[in-house]
Amino acid sequence: PDLQGIWSYATITPLQRPGDLVGREFLTAEEVAEQNRGEAIRASSERRGELTAERDLALAYNQVWWDRGTSTGRTALIVDPTDGRLPSLTPEAEQRQAEGRAYRRNHAYDSWVDRPLQERCMTYQRVPPVPSGYSNTYQIVQSPGYVAILNEMIHDVRVVPLDGRSPLDQRIRQWNGDSRGYWDQDTLVVETTNYRDTTTWRFPGSQALRAVERFTRVGADSIDYRFTIHDDTTYTRPWTVELPLTSPPGYVIYEYACHEGNISIAHVLAGARAEERAAP
Repeated sequence: PDLQGIWSYATITPLQRPGDLVGREFLTAEEVAEQNRGEAIRASSERRGELTAERDLALAYNQVWWDRGTSTGRTALIVDPTDGRLPSLTPEAEQRQAEGRAYRRNHAYDSWVDRPLQERCMTYQRVPPVPSGYSNTYQIVQSPGYVAILNEMIHDVRVVPLDGRSPLDQRIRQWNGDSRGYWDQDTLVVETTNYRDTTTWRFPGSQALRAVERFTRVGADSIDYRFTIHDDTTYTRPWTVELPLTSPPGYVIYEYACHEGNISIAHVLAGARAEERAAP
């Protein structure tokens, strides 16, 4: 099957079902239209007068540059468990989360090395993906024995072998893990393991996490995309997301030069050195 092309997973549908929609898997047509209308209004807002200078430093992110997408019609991207919520965390994961929050609260600004990788545009929680405000796009390229998956965010690329080779040794860890693929009839299945202990997602996880993605072409401009997260050290059970991929007409992926142009930390350090020189 041909999966090649540029595919968008942008959506304003949340990962987890909101508390006021308990028991409802789908929105009504009227609710979907209202959500999409609200997003269109928000996306056309300049936002300049909506936030204080402290909350919107240099007014860098006015709304017109966001690309959040529209509603899928579901109340949550999580389809299993059926309540649309993440499973309960294990006691081990609860402790890890608490320790992480305490460290960030007290040491987040101790040094430039404490700033997260996504802030420095090095990697950004994208295997598997959860939609955010922009760059919610895959480009899939197929060649004999391999599938390459480019993520627009950070321009991370996975070259996925399909020849049945074994995963990397468990001692070799990567930010986006190590992916291996195979065909299940017309569905491409990609299993990813060997994450680093410094890998971050938009949900709790550990280096023991195993992600199983399934790509099924269901139309000329659509792919049924699902992923299941297995992580016994974090969750009491696996969980699954359904995230439709659509082919946006005329979409072009441009260079993602975020890290190359990210001078914030350099400016912060230069400012601190200037303050030190000016001190009596």
